[in-house]
Amino acid sequence: MKITKIVMRKYFFTEMPLKAIASVVFDDCFVIHDVKVVTINGRTFIVMPGRSSRGSFRDIVHPINTEFRRYMEAEVLDAFYNGLDAAREAAEKTEAESEALPDDTDLPAEGDAGTT
Repeated sequence: MKITKIVMRKYFFTEMPLKAIASVVFDDCFVIHDVKVVTINGRTFIVMPGRSSRGSFRDIVHPINTEFRRYMEAEVLDAFYNGLDAAREAAEKTEAESEALPDDTDLPAEGDAGTT
């Protein structure tokens, strides 16, 4: 089974461990959504999608051998790092644009649209 596409759906530029969320397509016919890229104690790795139940966490899907897990992790991290600069630039641009918007004090009060 080969990875044929990786889409980094969202990057997170915070101090939290979660750094990105990806979708991974296999053989152009099967996709896994919500593969997370996390950094803990200086190590960046992937976390498979899962769910919590009665205080424990279980993967919904996961590789069943070390070789495939290493392959998948290497490919997802490669896509993560390759898209990191562009995602950071886009986030900074969005932040700068939102700072340039006028605040509410520059807007007329509700019902005060002006008279002619």
